[in-house]
Amino acid sequence: MKKAISIIVVAIVLGGGGYLVYHAMVDDGERTGPATVEVTRESLVEKALATGQIVPRHQIAVKSKISGIVARLFVEEGGFVEAGAPLLEVQPDPTPMEYAQSKRTLEMRLLVEQQRHSDLRRADGLLDKGMTSQAEHDRAREEFEQAELQRQMAEEQLALLDKGRAVIAGRTVESIITSPISGHVLKIDADVGDPVVPLTSYQPGTELLRLANMEDLLFEGTVDEIDVGKIHEGLPVELRVGAYPDSIVTGVLSRIALQSEKRESATVFSVEIAIGGIPDGVLLRAGYSANADIIVRRVDQVLALPERVLVFRNDSTFVRLPPAEIDGEPREQAVGIGMSDGLHVELTQGLDSGDVVLDKEIREIE
Repeated sequence: MKKAISIIVVAIVLGGGGYLVYHAMVDDGERTGPATVEVTRESLVEKALATGQIVPRHQIAVKSKISGIVARLFVEEGGFVEAGAPLLEVQPDPTPMEYAQSKRTLEMRLLVEQQRHSDLRRADGLLDKGMTSQAEHDRAREEFEQAELQRQMAEEQLALLDKGRAVIAGRTVESIITSPISGHVLKIDADVGDPVVPLTSYQPGTELLRLANMEDLLFEGTVDEIDVGKIHEGLPVELRVGAYPDSIVTGVLSRIALQSEKRESATVFSVEIAIGGIPDGVLLRAGYSANADIIVRRVDQVLALPERVLVFRNDSTFVRLPPAEIDGEPREQAVGIGMSDGLHVELTQGLDSGDVVLDKEIREIE
């Protein structure tokens, strides 16, 4: 019997304690009232977003001036080469008809040269005897010199087809292609045995590989037309590269396109950003995707509030102040605002640091 009475007493005590805790929580919530936000000092940054990728400022497509097949590769993708270093060798691969035609052309040029040389010697003898004019002699010499040049050209053409190397006007033309710049090999598009179409005035030729100076990089991207009116060349930029999300690469906006483009039904403008500061441990590669925050304006330690608490009506801006009494109604206070970073807005008048305003009401969806 005593045990049953003890259990009932404990139950009453616990129930009463829970009741008191519940009412304390309710009373505390009533005393707290609606949520508020305090005016604080913040640093705000107005930005314009550009999306794009990291690319070298200059890329060079290496091509051959002679036809043939790729015989040897001297470099690998990603490797660094100095200007003038060998890149690859193109071995001439003429068709039997091309080789035979070049061989016969040289033989014909040799015969013509011998004939013109005989004509010149004959003209020399006639001129000495006074049996021909100086003009006729000069014509014979000109024809011989032309025949000599044509024979040299035929020899050079045959040498290129046969050996892939010739000396033309004191300049060596050979099948080993050298690097025009110092830089890195971005991509090799040809392999040993691949045919090579030469670069001429009427055909683009085969792209063999691509070179770039990876020390001179830039960001190429686009800005939406809504933001392009706020930016100008020379603005500082913070780049966030997809491969290094926790690092910031700095740069300067260097170019804004005058002509817009259409991208997925949006109007955008191309921009270029010269890359300046690269943090330690960050290795930029061509083609990295990145987002660029173009810093339009920055203010430090200004009075600020979350933009969500503002009330816009007509041409004025207000905030709601907590009621002076528990059962009172919230009051409205007109404020002046400045720049916004999308989340917080600068206060120019109406409130001071430490003032409290009502937060936006959260309504449950039933």
